[in-house]
Amino acid sequence: MITIVIADDQMMIREGLRTILDLEDDMEVVGVAGNGIEVCKMVDQLRPTLVMMDIQMPEMDGISALRKIKQNHPDTSILILTTFLEDNYIVDGLASGANGYILKDMDTDKMLAAIRDTVSGQFILPIAVASKLASRMSQMELHRSPGTTVDQRIRLTERERDIAELVVKGRNNRDIAAALYISEGTVRNYMSNLYSKLGVMDRLQASIRLRELLANEGNGPGK
Repeated sequence: MITIVIADDQMMIREGLRTILDLEDDMEVVGVAGNGIEVCKMVDQLRPTLVMMDIQMPEMDGISALRKIKQNHPDTSILILTTFLEDNYIVDGLASGANGYILKDMDTDKMLAAIRDTVSGQFILPIAVASKLASRMSQMELHRSPGTTVDQRIRLTERERDIAELVVKGRNNRDIAAALYISEGTVRNYMSNLYSKLGVMDRLQASIRLRELLANEGNGPGK
């Protein structure tokens, strides 16, 4: 059973989510919170499998609550509930250990799949959110190293590029192995090499960097 705590300062959103999730046989909403302080206390008491966390909340915002929960309960999965207006917070959520992002207006079936995938260990990154993350990280990188872009420093092999294209589409190792007719172990080896080459620690960060890298390659000379 996937036990869930929902944190959102809008009652209609949290109660609407509770109604939807409680209809699923493998999910149970064990608590709802209206601010960051409440959700931190609930996680301490209830130890849920997953928290669905709004960003903008009173008393303690979602990013601060995310950091506190991850510090005290690192195994608790946290999905950030986001809107297009909150892209300034997306990078902060990534850096603080979010397990993924879901849009508040996401289709119900996709949301349920995202929850199950998160619990199984996958990072959830909708295309719209990934694009904003890539843009923000690109700006940050250019600010640190004027005149130098990611594609000038990193080159992918043909096979790495094949894998990268599937990673940014949200495919897991099993799907990538099946699509490219290679073993999952081979995919894991390539992913390990990509992590090292990109200077990242997890799949979510790799997906963001690869999306940026592939976009830069697509805009290069002769493309």
